[in-house]
Amino acid sequence: MKDIMSEWMFSFELAPDAAQGEVFGIKKDDKTALSAVFDAGYMMVSAYFTASENPLNLVAPAAPGDRVSFVYRPWRIELWINGEVADENWQYGEARFDLADIEALCGERGYPLTDVPAQKEPACVVGHFTNALGWRPGENVFVGDCMPYSHDGRYHVLYLKDRRHHGSKWGMGAHQWNHVSSADLVNWDIHPMAVPIDDPSEASICTGSWLEKDGLHRLYYAVRQNDWGPAPIRRSFSKDGYHYEKDRDFSVYLSERYLQKHARDPKIIFGADKKWHMLVTTTDLPVNKGCLAHLVSDDELHWTELEPEITVDTADEPECPDYFFYKGRYYILYSVKGKAHYKYSDKPFGAWIEPAEPIIDCGSVPKCAVWNDRLIFTGFTCIGGYAGALNFLEAKADENGELSVFPVAEMQ
Repeated sequence: MKDIMSEWMFSFELAPDAAQGEVFGIKKDDKTALSAVFDAGYMMVSAYFTASENPLNLVAPAAPGDRVSFVYRPWRIELWINGEVADENWQYGEARFDLADIEALCGERGYPLTDVPAQKEPACVVGHFTNALGWRPGENVFVGDCMPYSHDGRYHVLYLKDRRHHGSKWGMGAHQWNHVSSADLVNWDIHPMAVPIDDPSEASICTGSWLEKDGLHRLYYAVRQNDWGPAPIRRSFSKDGYHYEKDRDFSVYLSERYLQKHARDPKIIFGADKKWHMLVTTTDLPVNKGCLAHLVSDDELHWTELEPEITVDTADEPECPDYFFYKGRYYILYSVKGKAHYKYSDKPFGAWIEPAEPIIDCGSVPKCAVWNDRLIFTGFTCIGGYAGALNFLEAKADENGELSVFPVAEMQ
């Protein structure tokens, strides 16, 4: 007998004359534990877990004769249509059904209960597209917070893969990091997922940042917790920049001075002082104001808190911070209620100057990368709620350091 905590799947075919109605159902203690309904050209599977009275639903277009598979992993359930992943959701807590229920269902209906096919390590490039302005990865998959960076002549965008407009995992988001890049801003490659959810304790992989030093690529991010407890800052490493492994022994928590459960969006910086710096979105509790906490490290392992780098005048937290050096000046960027604000300075930290027009109007929570000596901002335009499609703007700096923005020529 398979273990409920193992990965397994079962499949069935919708009859050529399938009509709307329940395809199967499992009940425990007179309550639905797992069900599948075919209705109006859609298949919906509802799975119940102890974490919530509400089910996790999987929904996808389907037609009579289609082959439907329900896939269970300890951290994710999936709905496949004709061998392709059509929808997915993420769980925690115990399933209200057990393997005996599944085996009984499969035995009664003749559904094969099998292991999930093993996946090979994907190639560095798994797909292509053109015209990134307004692009999103699928009909029901959206682009959330973006984290652009430049490396070896390519412009990369890491972004939060979103389903259900932040509604997955009972409204916790369950975001993961996807990855695309381009050498000319016209032709784009799709790369393997950079940071997946692969543990039930991970409610969502929040926004963060990339940095490469000495041949090692680093991704820093916060992980939202299922119980909304203090959010740890964690990281992943890669030698090729395309296949990442989580550093499961690494966690950094903010002190109790800060609203720990809101810690997110770390920006990692290797400074001119040869130290590691990290800016983290949170609230400075003694003054009840949103801020960017500032941490510093000599070895990337032990971190010390400095005074906040930025404190805003309200309780709104400055989200998705960014930091870059351009034409002799340092720039810091953060978003308040989705709108990006920037400041600049002649020093690496502190003495920030507010420009006459501080807004970078590039969709929601844009960030920037210096690519071929050009400032290219990437954000997202909402479609029907949180997340949507890619948005881009270019900027240039005047002699005083202030920025002006304009469309990216390659994307007209």
